[in-house]
Amino acid sequence: MKKYIWLIVSGAIVLIIGAFLLGRYALPNTGLSSLPKPELTSGQRGELGIDKNINESNIDQYLGRSDVVYRDLRMLKDPAEYETIGGDSYLSGFVNGFEVVPLPYIVNVTGLPEAVGETFSGNTLFTNINGSYEANYEESMDILEALFPKDKTIFLMCGGGGYAGMMKEMLVTLGWDADKIYNVGGYWYYAGDNNVQVKRTNSEGKTVYDFYKVPYHDINLYTLTENK
Repeated sequence: MKKYIWLIVSGAIVLIIGAFLLGRYALPNTGLSSLPKPELTSGQRGELGIDKNINESNIDQYLGRSDVVYRDLRMLKDPAEYETIGGDSYLSGFVNGFEVVPLPYIVNVTGLPEAVGETFSGNTLFTNINGSYEANYEESMDILEALFPKDKTIFLMCGGGGYAGMMKEMLVTLGWDADKIYNVGGYWYYAGDNNVQVKRTNSEGKTVYDFYKVPYHDINLYTLTENK
């Protein structure tokens, strides 16, 4: 009888010590749920590259993650007339947590709807020539890797989803992991609880844009060294 009691006591001691060591040396619980693998949605949105599982309809569930960087690809004021397709040429607002990195300063934009006209056509970090991306400056790749770190998951957003799709295509072509990049759609269709409104009507009844609210990454090409 004493032998059985001793076995029970010994087993309990082992369990207690094991639990202590597990709690002390186990990896910390980050509290982050795993992300679904990127998957294109159907129809025209899928043609733009918008994700089926994570997009403007449920992005609020995925904000504030330490393993994700959030990038909005719009310009503060785009020369293209997006009003003709129900959008906004101005950055009238953004989803809280996203930082603005204008795509038209990174690479020349092609394939826009004819109705909106042309976007920015000045110098860019890269030039897209039939799907091949050439760096225009010695610092181009360093800037790209700083803005879109390879060791993080990347959520891309814009107005309607087009710029985000172009950005993902470029990153994947240049060596980024496609399974860590999500085109989460367009701000124009966002109706969640984390909207930061930039556009407003002032006391004189005029429309103004509070761009000071925007977390904006300035890409100053004039300070860079051109590739020969």
